[in-house]
Amino acid sequence: MFDFFPNQPAYQYPDIINVVYVLGWAFFLSSVIAIVHRFTFRGEYYPAQFFQALVLGAIVTAMVMMAVGDSLARGLGVFGAMAIIRFRTRIDDPRNVLFLFAAMSSGLAVGVYGFTVSFAGTIIFCLGALILHYSPFRVFVHGYQLTLSVSTDTDMKALEQLMMDYCWEIKQTGVDSTAEGVNRYEYSLAIKSSKDEFIRSLEKIEQVKRARIRPIEFQNIG
Repeated sequence: MFDFFPNQPAYQYPDIINVVYVLGWAFFLSSVIAIVHRFTFRGEYYPAQFFQALVLGAIVTAMVMMAVGDSLARGLGVFGAMAIIRFRTRIDDPRNVLFLFAAMSSGLAVGVYGFTVSFAGTIIFCLGALILHYSPFRVFVHGYQLTLSVSTDTDMKALEQLMMDYCWEIKQTGVDSTAEGVNRYEYSLAIKSSKDEFIRSLEKIEQVKRARIRPIEFQNIG
């Protein structure tokens, strides 16, 4: 097939049916990984572009592996081509890096016709992610910092229980007192609903003198 293309090289590339079959499985397996990532994600805003990166990255990886085959020369050529491209997108969450690596690994495995490895690896990886999601070791993205000024006679346990109605998780990061009889608390939050609605619910409480929320600026380490 495709004999009408001139100057065809002598490489023994797979047939078109095998190519479509491999790329189809790469798409399916990476989609499963992406869906599990979306389901186990805990944050206010899910990056839709990351979902697509998981799926498309596996397809590209499978395509590259089929093109390289067992040729050392082609492998070095792909390595040189990738060195030219500079990926400057910063991924702050190590969990997202692992999901991206898992999706690309599934594409790599099917690209070299390691279907058993790819299928078993994808199933076990997704099961592990789901088990950890429902375990005490589940991960929440603390994307906001709350500064709360309240009177000293405030029942903080009741207030924190109200905060948990709007958040996946809260963590107190600081507290200090002022001369006016006001305590100032700081929390890092993983919000599961609208932050505006969350602030309005806090401001309705009489003991709350001031409530401010701002995004946490993640810094690249290294």
